[in-house]
Amino acid sequence: MQNILERAAAIRVVVFDVDGVLTDGSLFLGDDGQEYKAFHSRDGHGMKMLQASGVDIAIITGRTSKVVEHRMDNLGIRYIYQGQLEKLPAFEELTEKLSIDPEQAAYVGDDIVDLPVMRRSGLAIAVQDAHPLVKEHAHWCTPSAGGRGAARDVCELIMRARGTLDEQLGRYLC
Repeated sequence: MQNILERAAAIRVVVFDVDGVLTDGSLFLGDDGQEYKAFHSRDGHGMKMLQASGVDIAIITGRTSKVVEHRMDNLGIRYIYQGQLEKLPAFEELTEKLSIDPEQAAYVGDDIVDLPVMRRSGLAIAVQDAHPLVKEHAHWCTPSAGGRGAARDVCELIMRARGTLDEQLGRYLC
């Protein structure tokens, strides 16, 4: 665990996949083609606390959805890459834009399409219910499943490693 905390302490941006990570992977499609997704509110609050502690958040997802735009806008997330069937170019563009090394980025994934970015990032994280190969290549696996608190697990790990978790949680203990 010490190695994980050392890696986590160096993180300046956390990149999340969406389907299977910020959601449980279910895709709800209406008769009109409208797509619906369910996000966990505690994940969103964890992401807000992480940003307040000075860590950027980005999204790289293979699908394109208006609901993702709306949710990320609500959370104040500026770096959104949708429709990325190959995610590594978006990751490289992001690290260049932020002027950071890939080792300063964490990536959270659940399926094999996430492996190229996970293998390049400084902290590769798999959600608890990820594909076995993804878990095999992860530095850390969340205790919670995708869409069920996994993003909150990641945010709290990073804040704990950076020494900002108590401050963020303390705001609610007045």
